[in-house]
Amino acid sequence: MKNDLEIKFRTVASVSDEQIQSIIDSPSVNEYLKGCKYRILSTHFFDRDKKEKDLKECQSNFSDFNQITVYNYTHNRCLLIKIKSWKTKAVEITESVFQPEPNDEEFEEAVNLLLKKHKDIKTYLDEKSVRIYKPMPPTLDIPLPDGEIQRTVNVGISSDTKKIRNEIVGVNMITHDIHQFENGAPFGAHADSGHCGLPDANQPTTNRGTSGKCWVTVTQAGKVIWKFLVIRPSASSGTKGSGIELKYVDYKGKRVLYQAHVPILNVLYDIPPCGPFRDWQHQEGMFNAVGKDIAPGIRLCSTPATTILDTDNDSGNFKGVAIYVKGQEVVLVSEMEAGWYRYVSEWRLHADGTIRPRFGFGAVQNSCVCNKHHHHVYWRFDFDIETPGNNLVQEFNDPILVGNSKWHNKSFEIRRPKDSSRKRKWKISNTRSGSAYEIIPGDKDGKADSFGVGDLWVLRYHGGSEIDDGITVVGGTPAQCMAHIDKFVNGESIVNKDVVVWYAAHFTHDLKVETGHIVGPTLKCVKW
Repeated sequence: MKNDLEIKFRTVASVSDEQIQSIIDSPSVNEYLKGCKYRILSTHFFDRDKKEKDLKECQSNFSDFNQITVYNYTHNRCLLIKIKSWKTKAVEITESVFQPEPNDEEFEEAVNLLLKKHKDIKTYLDEKSVRIYKPMPPTLDIPLPDGEIQRTVNVGISSDTKKIRNEIVGVNMITHDIHQFENGAPFGAHADSGHCGLPDANQPTTNRGTSGKCWVTVTQAGKVIWKFLVIRPSASSGTKGSGIELKYVDYKGKRVLYQAHVPILNVLYDIPPCGPFRDWQHQEGMFNAVGKDIAPGIRLCSTPATTILDTDNDSGNFKGVAIYVKGQEVVLVSEMEAGWYRYVSEWRLHADGTIRPRFGFGAVQNSCVCNKHHHHVYWRFDFDIETPGNNLVQEFNDPILVGNSKWHNKSFEIRRPKDSSRKRKWKISNTRSGSAYEIIPGDKDGKADSFGVGDLWVLRYHGGSEIDDGITVVGGTPAQCMAHIDKFVNGESIVNKDVVVWYAAHFTHDLKVETGHIVGPTLKCVKW
């Protein structure tokens, strides 16, 4: 029909497994790994500092990754291999005691080591009276007397029999010893016979760096409405990934966003011992999507895709990004895992220019989520309204906050709270053309507490150096796990500049009341 939305696509070539292995086999890397037991845990793309160069290289099908993370079990070291040139194999190697999240293969090896030493667990596992799960935190960072931290992967054991304890154990990947805890779980976790959440399907997930991105063009009556690059969560940027990532988002031929994603996600519990956690947004889980694959991990669906939040079921037939049309909206959705948490990353782009970023929260069975906890999600919107520069940010308040106008300009970097009593919202416009978008808080997006820190930040663009706050821990103190966006607020002018807006939503999760929830603002096109 005339007003139906149609989707066209163009795939973007990605780095191959052979290219990655060629770096590992290069003389400079082989010097560190020759004769050693090691595993490639992830590959990682760092955002570039120059937008023009980034777009040019993306259109030329540049490689997705410029860092490979390898764990050397023989020497108990993490290798961060930064790729300077794929052609010449030039690399910069850093040895570190950093403990990255395990991938599926490493977790499976940890489980096998556990079952080899505890054959009784395997017996009950075969009888299905014991279940293995991925816990939080994923690794154990307890130093030895000399200060060394040996690579130890945590494994959760859920038992229906009194003969096997409900517990989380640490599997030492260096010595193969099994570390058990007096209270049944490491610091920051809890394990007993009580649990909340949906049954864990234990289906495969994606490793970080799994390729997949695609140019998407949305047309209506032969005219281009939307054009953007979609990147699957496993290939997304940021220290811990950033869910479904959109880049170069154009509406009716004019730029709206250079980049839009979720680089920061955390959770705090009301009572100990659980959490807090800084979660990751790159490990894709299974959900249901029927359609045609148009790029690795990107599926164009004939019917709406459904996630754990729609079905109350953790199983599925697809990992990646599902794209479908619903009415006048194009919807992009993916399901992600971080230990026992299930997260849904979603974008909804309407023919009228409205963008609805959405993020959902769920969990599979474990003991921690029975306790009330608070999720905080932080979107990063790099607005380039028509151009990277010449952008202005304004705030709306009704009743009037200052002066004699409901709108007032923001001249310098700042953090601002939501205020529904004043119908507070924000507008980003191009000072030359007047083209503008508003950010309207969602009704269920909550307000920041001391751990959530803030609701909205307006910053000057500084490229990859400020793509997130660089926090690498998963578990730790509240001060370690909270968002550290405030450090970017240093008084710089944002008038007629390239601006970045961080927007946070805060959700209190009580699984005794509801299994999942979705939050998010509205980006409304008000002049184009």
